[in-house]
Amino acid sequence: MIPYLRPLDPFPPVDSAREDMGGLLAVGGSLAPERILDAYCRGIFPWGTVDGQPLWYSPDPRMVLFPQEFRLTRSLAKTVRSGKFEVRFDTDFRGVIARCAETPRPGQNGTWITDDMNDAYVRLHELGWAHSVETYAAGELVGGLYGLAIGRMFYGESMFAHRTDASKVAFAHLVRYLVANQFGMIDCQMYTDHLASLGGREIPRADFLDRLSVLSTSGSPRSAWSSDPLDPAR
Repeated sequence: MIPYLRPLDPFPPVDSAREDMGGLLAVGGSLAPERILDAYCRGIFPWGTVDGQPLWYSPDPRMVLFPQEFRLTRSLAKTVRSGKFEVRFDTDFRGVIARCAETPRPGQNGTWITDDMNDAYVRLHELGWAHSVETYAAGELVGGLYGLAIGRMFYGESMFAHRTDASKVAFAHLVRYLVANQFGMIDCQMYTDHLASLGGREIPRADFLDRLSVLSTSGSPRSAWSSDPLDPAR
């Protein structure tokens, strides 16, 4: 049986997550900022709701991307250098999460980014924990991603693209920023072919937690990220 959490109940051990349910660990609790931050630091993340109650996951293996292993293909490097897209950081977080929620996903009926989930991450953005990377074409937001930065860990949440390569360009700029600021790992949560094509790979949850415990310990709220002047295609 999946544990039901009251608002102040502690999370169960991650090794009790149901492998046959994609790593589902618990249901319930709250989406308060401190609750979500505590979850991430324990290798747990919220993904969708049932009857308004958040679902908490900790899959094994865990999909990650080490910034130094990012695969910048020649064609993507060419697109980055072309100036086809303007890239900004933290200028329209609400717009990015809204478009992520609206984007159809293969195998998903609707979106896991409910109104409550949206409000929770907007609040984390206001507190300096959640960040967005945005790509624009002729002033229009056409791609981007968002996630949380805790210590030297970045926890990717979702991305969208309304133009070819728009989200990949945002990801390339994200990786360049993370490398420049000595981030050690991107939590991609679950396997997708798209993430694997960018250099993501699965590692055992135990390995993920060991790395997480080191990388997340220096966490503190950050101010809004500024657009990175460094060229991610170099």
